[in-house]
Amino acid sequence: MTVQRSVEPAVLDQVDAVFRDRVERGTAPSSVWGVFDRTGLVASGGHGDRGDGQQPDADTVYRIASCTKSVTAATLLTLVADGRLDLDAPVTAFVPAFAAVALPGPDAPVPTVRMLLTMSGGFPTDDPWADRQESMRDGELDDVLRDGLLFDSVPGTRFAYSNTGYALLGRVVSAVTGRPFPEVAADTVLRPLGLDRTVFAVEQATGHVVTGFRPHEGSWEPLPFTGPGAFSSIGGLFSTVADLARWGTHLASAFSDAPEPGPVSPADRRLMQQAMRVVPPSVVPTSTRSTAYGFGLFVEQDDRFGELVSHSGGYPGFSAHMRWSVRDGLGVVAFENATQAKVSVAAQQAHDLVLAAAATGDEVHAGGGATTAAAGVQATARATRAAQVAVTGLLADWRDDVADAICTPNVAMDVPYDRRRRAVAAAIAEVGADLTAAPVQEQSYAPSHLRWWLPGSCGRLRIEIRLAPLAAGRVQTLTVVAESAER
Repeated sequence: MTVQRSVEPAVLDQVDAVFRDRVERGTAPSSVWGVFDRTGLVASGGHGDRGDGQQPDADTVYRIASCTKSVTAATLLTLVADGRLDLDAPVTAFVPAFAAVALPGPDAPVPTVRMLLTMSGGFPTDDPWADRQESMRDGELDDVLRDGLLFDSVPGTRFAYSNTGYALLGRVVSAVTGRPFPEVAADTVLRPLGLDRTVFAVEQATGHVVTGFRPHEGSWEPLPFTGPGAFSSIGGLFSTVADLARWGTHLASAFSDAPEPGPVSPADRRLMQQAMRVVPPSVVPTSTRSTAYGFGLFVEQDDRFGELVSHSGGYPGFSAHMRWSVRDGLGVVAFENATQAKVSVAAQQAHDLVLAAAATGDEVHAGGGATTAAAGVQATARATRAAQVAVTGLLADWRDDVADAICTPNVAMDVPYDRRRRAVAAAIAEVGADLTAAPVQEQSYAPSHLRWWLPGSCGRLRIEIRLAPLAAGRVQTLTVVAESAER
């Protein structure tokens, strides 16, 4: 295991054990992982045999499959920023052969670039078929289109994971630029960020390239590599833990108070990571988090950790996953070289370990901490903290004129002050709350929200505030609840 900066050794040991166990159980011949934060790769480790008698490391090359889609989306957004592409243009403007496709209804729209980016083109989910089409030539894809496509829904109405849609996006890039998609993606996104070990052809790779395998009769059967073609934009990239962690760091930095410069603007990187199309629970039946799709990335909502951005990759012989927290940029990448290994399960487990360890006690900022937010959002968080101090003083010595200065008028209208005053006094007395003590726990689900608990002799006092959207930072919701010890 390689550690480049100071981290909690116990947590990294737990992460390493997750992937070591998978190799020991025979899930894949090799497994490699990395943990990154806003500064870059923090630690990495690998297990098993990468094919030359060595364990894989952060510079070992694996196929990353559908993690490629984030690069495809980023490449398209550079064309939009240059004024060369309209996200709401129909795909027929760039792929004329699509005009032969019979749409699912007389008023069904031709899928737009935006629909394809958000997996709402209406096509059936197609992983088993599409994973074998990488080397298809553009003319062959045109023949497929002229023969017609099936639709599961009217374009633009629902999510369905579609590699065909992302293959069409690769053609859009080629049509706009007059160059093959792999060249444009490399020159526009990968090389400017120094992702030199992230390539579309095994012949271009530097460092050891791991062979992919599938299980067969108690052993591992090697699988051949496929070359670039019309479907490279769905999952054609090879990469390393170091490079993919660098890519994750760059994308995550868009939410920091000092976003990294790059070929894709911070605003467009944030756009990629927005929940734009709800992913039905049937698509992710084992997930405990609500999930949506942005541009080339999944967005999960976690009650404790806020938004988590991710994407998996699965190709014959390979499994990949990358994920990070919008709130603080902590992330995990992981690769394995076995068909259907589903390294995403291990990566999510590892990420949860890292996020839980990073939390400060019971304090949670699921909506984004002030240290990683834009300046205006930091101002909101500071206003909430100021309101916390003011409300604590109000609870200790209630005066209506002070309440009027702290709260918006609806507070008195919703529950008259005389009733609030009596309820607050009763709650404080019920648990023997110490209003001078520091909070024993805090939660914040948005910069304008704060919930905290004060200790008491026979329980604790829960206080919750929400600020109105007024620059003055006044409280629009004030809740005080006694939580007795027997709870």
